[in-house]
Amino acid sequence: MAGGRGRPTATLIAVAVVLGWLVVGGIAGPYAGRLSEVATNDNAAFLPAGAEATKAQDLAAGFTEKVSTPALVVYERTAGITEADKRLVAADAARFARVPGVVAPLPPPIPSADGQAVQVVVPIDGAEGERIGGVVDQLRAIVGQNRGGMTVEVAGPAGLLADLIEVFAAIDGPLLLVTLSVVLIILLIVYRSPVLWIFPLLAAGMSYSLAAVFVYVLARADVLKLNGQAQGILTVLVFGAGTDYALLLIARYREELHRHARPWDAMRTAWKGAAPAIIASGGTVIVSLLCLLLSSLNSNRALGPVAAIGIAATLLVMLTFLPALLVLGGRWAFWPRVPREDQADPRAEHGLWSRIAGFVARRSRTVWLVTAALLALLVLALPQLGVTTLGQSDQFTRRTDSVAGQEVISRHFPGGTGSPATIFTNRRAVEEVTRVAQAVPGVVAVRPLPGPGPAGVPDPNAPPVVSNGMVELEATLADSPDSDGAERTIRALREAVHRVPDAGAVVGGFTAINVDTADAAARDRNVIIPVVLAVIAIILALLLRALVAPALLIATVVLSFLATLGLCALVFRYLLDFPGVDQSFPLFAFVFLVALGIDYNIFLMSRVREESVRRGTRAGVLVGLAVTGGVITSAGIVLAATFSALAVLPLVVLVELGVAVAVGVLIDTIVVRSLLVPALAYDIGPKVWWPSRLSRSSRGAGERADA
Repeated sequence: MAGGRGRPTATLIAVAVVLGWLVVGGIAGPYAGRLSEVATNDNAAFLPAGAEATKAQDLAAGFTEKVSTPALVVYERTAGITEADKRLVAADAARFARVPGVVAPLPPPIPSADGQAVQVVVPIDGAEGERIGGVVDQLRAIVGQNRGGMTVEVAGPAGLLADLIEVFAAIDGPLLLVTLSVVLIILLIVYRSPVLWIFPLLAAGMSYSLAAVFVYVLARADVLKLNGQAQGILTVLVFGAGTDYALLLIARYREELHRHARPWDAMRTAWKGAAPAIIASGGTVIVSLLCLLLSSLNSNRALGPVAAIGIAATLLVMLTFLPALLVLGGRWAFWPRVPREDQADPRAEHGLWSRIAGFVARRSRTVWLVTAALLALLVLALPQLGVTTLGQSDQFTRRTDSVAGQEVISRHFPGGTGSPATIFTNRRAVEEVTRVAQAVPGVVAVRPLPGPGPAGVPDPNAPPVVSNGMVELEATLADSPDSDGAERTIRALREAVHRVPDAGAVVGGFTAINVDTADAAARDRNVIIPVVLAVIAIILALLLRALVAPALLIATVVLSFLATLGLCALVFRYLLDFPGVDQSFPLFAFVFLVALGIDYNIFLMSRVREESVRRGTRAGVLVGLAVTGGVITSAGIVLAATFSALAVLPLVVLVELGVAVAVGVLIDTIVVRSLLVPALAYDIGPKVWWPSRLSRSSRGAGERADA
């Protein structure tokens, strides 16, 4: 924003910017409600190409005309299945076969050994994609809720996918509404103005629309993959981070209105002061998110660009559209607390934070030692976090149809019935592989995939299907396919069949997908976390032109992250009664907590450095803390509240992520940024800027009191 412009010219520029963005919003707005159209939630689609389960899927294509996802329709009567029940099951199966998307003919119903249940496997064409949810809905409509005292549920991989699709359908409506409501309420509390809240909320909405159109186009063109998890995170991230940036800019603008007669001049100065910190903050988050491209899981690689696009769109809008709105609003946008041109000291409006700064100055060493010790104490609870693969019944915060069905299956059938592990092997080694696989603990039965009989239904007496010299075996597991026991069996099964000479054995299936996903997630944590830390260190060193300060900030943020996980471990286990956290949780929590947590330290330390140049380091620390304390705390509360909105989705992994980010952000803003970092910087003094010239400056080098 150039200086020397008259009021009419400045107003015209602001009007042009606002009108231009409103045109963009009119074009992009509709896409915000269409992201679900290009989302996919099939776990197998996100596996790395080199995973064994992926190779098994490729081999499976040679054994069937259509790759299918099974729905398991299970009928239960605890008094025993009657002949009338069997006729009803047969009639239902005939109706299932006529549902569009179902791969007919269906295999015959499978009765349980105890005579209390019957299971029908309904293969659904994998080409249906997200439409599998609609097919499952039709199956559920056919069976109804209760059939004359016989309980009927639709479960299996297709039932689970349908329930996930239903959960993620809430993103376009309820999640967005809750997020907007949370931001609105907090802005009203922060600004206590009937007008000012409109500007950041309108800008955040514009940011989301702009991000949505780019994500939609790229996902539609298959440049990136979008899933429901990434879509939900995009919503809360854009509104949370956007409101944070808005709060920082508006706070600096209000400060400058006390020093300038014209809003344009105040905004120009505020923009120059706040934009570098906002850009550095957003850039840090973007680069950290793009580090997810190093992931071997396509789902992680998808989340990185999706969220990075959201932050980039937010930066662009908040540094152009929002300033123009504020200039047009002028001083009266702040009514009834209208800032006047009175040359007031910026600390005059921050009495509480000035007192906190004074406390930090008097007890700096005690403050940082005590806060660091308290955070370290929370780290001790970290072993209780329990990283695992969540079972089907553990993925939801409520009891879904697929969960109820899986419970019935577990009561009456071997856990893997209807969703067996698949083993592909050279036809010459079939007998040996079958023998070895059958001997693995946890494997109930192993049989070749039979060829079709006269009616097209698989015939157990028909010779096995052979494709390119390979035979497919089906291994029924004793445990539920999404359980820890089943995963241990798959690992043992792979180890056993891989030892068979010249078999070329490959093990796949639903459980194998979970195993490979867990292994890829562990690898990603080990690779990506160090890279993110290195990238953030470089950005901080360039921004602060120092090495000690960046090392200090990274150490405090990592300590805050570990303390957050420790506290979350206690909350998840003893308050929410969750069985553990998903394999993806530690990495996602790290990326968001460290990237977003470093934001607040950037906001603080960039202002501290600015003030240190004028006043000296220790005085600069106190002034920086006093003038940024309120706005950064408000920003942290906004971000914590928006991520808490993920709790409206009844999915454990998103609830856990929302709680973790909310807790971590509050720890960062209230403890780390308010006490630990300023106390450390004050205690260290000018050396915190080593090796820059500021570390050798005599200005304020010996100060121990507030300036």
